[in-house]
Amino acid sequence: MARAGGMKTTTEPKAQTVFKARPAELEDGLNRAIYHPLSRRLALILQHTPVTPNMISVTSGLSIVAAAYCYTSVPGPTGVAIGLVFHILWHIFDGADGDLARLTGKTSPLGEMIDGLADYIGHVVLYTALAWHVGGWIWAAASAAAVSRILQANHIESVRRTYLWRAYGVPWLRQSKERVAERKGLVGIVLGSLARLYVWLAGKLIPHSARTDTLVESLETNPDTRERVRTVCKQIGRHALAYQAWLGPNRRTLLLGLSMALGNPLWFFLWEATVLNLLLILSVARQRAVNESLGAALAQSPA
Repeated sequence: MARAGGMKTTTEPKAQTVFKARPAELEDGLNRAIYHPLSRRLALILQHTPVTPNMISVTSGLSIVAAAYCYTSVPGPTGVAIGLVFHILWHIFDGADGDLARLTGKTSPLGEMIDGLADYIGHVVLYTALAWHVGGWIWAAASAAAVSRILQANHIESVRRTYLWRAYGVPWLRQSKERVAERKGLVGIVLGSLARLYVWLAGKLIPHSARTDTLVESLETNPDTRERVRTVCKQIGRHALAYQAWLGPNRRTLLLGLSMALGNPLWFFLWEATVLNLLLILSVARQRAVNESLGAALAQSPA
């Protein structure tokens, strides 16, 4: 855990900020060793400034746009190197917005939506810029890769957030999507519709999830069964995380950098549209099996 404090005096206790460690099973090597420690440090630096978590989310999206510019407009290895750095910065900002929200008590479904939109819009710009730069029939490969990424990212992030809610009681958009629409006017309508669409797609890509969630929710209301439910969800639910490293964003960023170093984003687009879609199919099948096993185990829990 990271700690930060002010100067110790004889009249005031030392102020401390404690980060709750992310569950180890949700951390890959890059997050554990590099991205999340840097995200926490950035959040600590910004917690007493006017910077808000939503500002960091927007900055994360802009860092992807900066990567797109460098990959397509800065010639030679320099452009590839700087583009990769900007894309890596996205990972750090993407973790820092959540850390800052928790530090400042500003977590909200709206912030979760803004974070997701910044990621999606930034990558739409990136894929479009790369396809425009190369031209020709690569547009077909870029489009297939973009659609694949949307499905894969929705799936694996929903898998992770569903596990986090079931095993640790941390709610996500599925439990609070209607609150996004509380904002008045057109913004509320648009964000509420996007939230419902995101959750609907997640339900399609995690078979039987809603039914299992309902069972978890009913059992969690009873303090006598809550800890057993979470233990069962950890034991069985962690099997749903088998493909998170490959379907998650960390390795994609490095693979895109490698593809650009080889002179063409086509290799990366083909990887997303073929290999990662095969892994997506395997992961969806695994989710079905996990939810069925988890539902059967929870049904035996005393109400």
